[in-house]
Amino acid sequence: MLNNENKSILVVDDEPKILDVVSALLENKGFRVFSADNGQTALDVFNHQNITLVILDLMMPGLSGEEVCTEIRKKSRVPIIMLTAKVEEENIVQGLELGADDYITKPFGLKEFYARVEALLRRTCDELVPLSTHNSWRNGDLVIDFEKATVLKKGNSIIFTQSELKIISALIKYPGKVFTREELISIALGSDFDGYDRAIDSHIKNIRQKIEDDPKNPVYILTVHGLGYKFGGN
Repeated sequence: MLNNENKSILVVDDEPKILDVVSALLENKGFRVFSADNGQTALDVFNHQNITLVILDLMMPGLSGEEVCTEIRKKSRVPIIMLTAKVEEENIVQGLELGADDYITKPFGLKEFYARVEALLRRTCDELVPLSTHNSWRNGDLVIDFEKATVLKKGNSIIFTQSELKIISALIKYPGKVFTREELISIALGSDFDGYDRAIDSHIKNIRQKIEDDPKNPVYILTVHGLGYKFGGN
């Protein structure tokens, strides 16, 4: 059985009944659930929260599900399940080509729905790698290749611990999102870690020593006072 603690699901549908029923089911399974009844709200939530999975209706007024999927795929590999009343093969294929990981046709049973959610999360819940595996900032000042697990600072190879790599990977995957210490501890050290939340500060300090020109005035790993940390590279 999956551990759903600290996992957040974004449910997007303009049908209130589906939104309420699906959200209630996922909350009962232990997920933190965010809901949106239109595409623009969905993107606003996604850009400010650490979303683990997106449940996305295709047919919505205004910004369509296809457009939301396209925007999300520009920045993230977060798993996406599309809900669709379109049963034609070309519509399903189009959704998958846009970057959806799975689809469910309406109407659907809740048992099948949750089985799909579990199966997809089982395959992807440990995926923290950003959409692009090779990332470069400030004209090559910092280069990170997540596929090869290599980090270059001004062309020089930097050794990251596994925890440090997990932390910076999460920060980069959601640029602009503020991560609390508790979230970063769960990502880097696991939900069973039984220590002080300030332990994450030591990891952040070490990362800054390795990638910042001036660790006291960082440009990559930024402190948001009273909240946590975020990635400032662009």
